[in-house]
Amino acid sequence: MDPVRVFLVDDHEVVRRGVADLLEAESDLEVVGEAGTAAEALVRVPALAPDVVVLDVRLPDGDGVAVCRELRATTDVACLMLTSFDDDEALFDAIIAGAAGYVLKQVRGTDLVHAIRTVAAGGSMLDPHAAERVMARMRAQARHDDDPLASLTPQEQRILSLIGQGMTNRQIGAELFLAEKTVKNYVSNLLAKLGMERRVQVAVLATKLGRGDPAP
Repeated sequence: MDPVRVFLVDDHEVVRRGVADLLEAESDLEVVGEAGTAAEALVRVPALAPDVVVLDVRLPDGDGVAVCRELRATTDVACLMLTSFDDDEALFDAIIAGAAGYVLKQVRGTDLVHAIRTVAAGGSMLDPHAAERVMARMRAQARHDDDPLASLTPQEQRILSLIGQGMTNRQIGAELFLAEKTVKNYVSNLLAKLGMERRVQVAVLATKLGRGDPAP
C-alpha cells in the first residue's frame, strides 16, 4: 500500500522539521514537501499532489484557512489545521472552509500521526469539545439567518424602529435623548450588522418586520 503523502505548511522551520521527523519515522507516511508561506503553499501543493496538507492557521502572508479554502476548491487534498491558538473563530472558519480536522500544536506526536491517518482515509478529526463549539456557532448562525435582528442590541432595534417611522437622526436623538452624532454612529453600526449600504434599506426592513409602526 502506498504511503500517505503529506505536505507541511508552517512559517517556523523548526516546527516543520520537528513534524517532518515525526512523520518520517512512520512507514506509512511520507513528507513530500514543505512551505513557509501561503503563496508558496498554493504553488507547490497542486504541483506535488499530496494526500494531506498540515496547515498552520497563521502565516506571514495570509492565513491557513484561506489556503485551505483555495486548495479545497481546486484539489482533492485533505486539510488538517495545526495551530497554537485555541480560537473559536478560526476553528469555525476552518471547518466552513473545508478542513477535515483541527488540532493544537500541544497535541502528542502519536495523536498527530493518528489525525493525519484519519483525514487521509476520508475521516474527520475534531475532538468532542471542539465539535460542540462548532455546532453551537452554527446554531447561532442559523438563528441569525432566521432573524436578521438577532445581532442588534436593544438600543439598535429601537433606532431601527424609529427609522422605519421616517424619523431623521435629529428626531431620533430627541426621542431617545441622544446626540445626533451618536445616532449617526448607531445607524452606521446598523448598516454594517445588517449588511446594508443605505438608510432606506433599513427603513424597508423595519417596515417589512413590523418595526415601522408608531410606538405606542
